[in-house]
Amino acid sequence: MGKFGTVGAVAFAVDFVLFNYANASLGWETLTAKTFSTVIAATVAFVGNRFWTWRHRERSGMAREYSLYFFFNAVGLGIGLACLAISHYGLGSIWPGVFKSLIADNIAANFIGAALGTFFRFWSYRRFVFVGPAASDAPEVITQSHKRQ
Repeated sequence: MGKFGTVGAVAFAVDFVLFNYANASLGWETLTAKTFSTVIAATVAFVGNRFWTWRHRERSGMAREYSLYFFFNAVGLGIGLACLAISHYGLGSIWPGVFKSLIADNIAANFIGAALGTFFRFWSYRRFVFVGPAASDAPEVITQSHKRQ
């Protein structure tokens, strides 16, 4: 969990900086800026997770892992974009002075959306992408008959 969190923190920083740069400095539309920042951050996270967080797990083929990883990241992106769209466009149409601000966009996308997406991604990576532990890392099971001998 610690390694996943560290990789996630680095990816979060990349996502946060790029989102704010694309949205505030470049003037990109909110959902476009979030999509851009998340794709770059997901690439950073893939490298960190594959070669550090889950390095002890058996490899099931880089193409398979990469495809599944980005599929589940697309779902995670959808979760974050949904939170951002509800805030910016849904609530923003009712109270634009509050919900169509950079601060509200950051709270919706980079905190609420990121938290929900992170829970989903952790579960899906562990379950589907970076499969079970390598045989050499599996704990040895000691049965009752072995203890008596």
